[in-house]
Amino acid sequence: MSGRALIVGEALIDIVRRGDDEPVEHVGGSPLNVAVGLGRLDREVRLATSVGADERGRRIVGHLDASGVALTDGSVSPTSTATASARIGDDNAATYEFDISWQPELPSPASDLALVHTGSIATVLEPGCDAVADLVEQQARTSTISFDPNIRPALIGDDQRGRERIARLVALSDVVKVSDEDLAWVAPGRDPLDIARDWLSRGPSIVAVTRGASGAVAVCRAGVVEVPAKKVDVVDTVGAGDAFTVGLLDALWELGLLGAEQRERLREIGVGNLESVLHTASSMSALTVARPGADLPTRAQRDRAVTP
Repeated sequence: MSGRALIVGEALIDIVRRGDDEPVEHVGGSPLNVAVGLGRLDREVRLATSVGADERGRRIVGHLDASGVALTDGSVSPTSTATASARIGDDNAATYEFDISWQPELPSPASDLALVHTGSIATVLEPGCDAVADLVEQQARTSTISFDPNIRPALIGDDQRGRERIARLVALSDVVKVSDEDLAWVAPGRDPLDIARDWLSRGPSIVAVTRGASGAVAVCRAGVVEVPAKKVDVVDTVGAGDAFTVGLLDALWELGLLGAEQRERLREIGVGNLESVLHTASSMSALTVARPGADLPTRAQRDRAVTP
């Protein structure tokens, strides 16, 4: 299927620290990673974001260019480029501290977008988060909407307001990817699968929950699908969830299920197709955690790794 994708959200520099080693910088940001991942799979992608006209901003622009991703007008501003300091623990998991402001210049709604994806900081950080949600609401008339909360609690000033913003975007979305850690923040003590079923009843066609080494589970109208995590030597987990999102969206694209005109077909996806989609998403994630930073694979690399 042809068509274009618009990704809306933050682009930043990950400053990764492991033990006493010198920090290493990587281009990052959850929405940026999704844009880059889709670009490397040869999808036509634009990113609406906010980066500075500084050295780090130029690195981000060059990184996007190399992956075939275009910035929307107004995405480069006089502000400094955001950073996320990630410390890698003994278990290879990352914890983050952020230096970011979010007040993007967003594009007008477009009628020719098969997919609009957003998530993470951009959907909860004031003052720009409400403008993001408004754009998504307008684009839902003509595009498939995808959402990954990718929650960073340290950046949510009012937890209740943050949960309300997430709930609004869930209801606007066709596809939601969320981690079990996110759901533990959204509804502490509740079973993640129960929350996924609840979210499905509010509007989405698919709610997929990643569970780290325990694999992933997804719900759709036809039922529940679980897949194990791919076995891989983990270097770090930076970008793992974003890679899963990319694999999920690209596989749905391959099935011709993106675009508002395909909304009912997406809603009727069967468990067999959904299982195949999850395996592809898991393969993308496994390839990414096997190398440092959010270095998402190309289509050729992904296809070689997907088990028939």
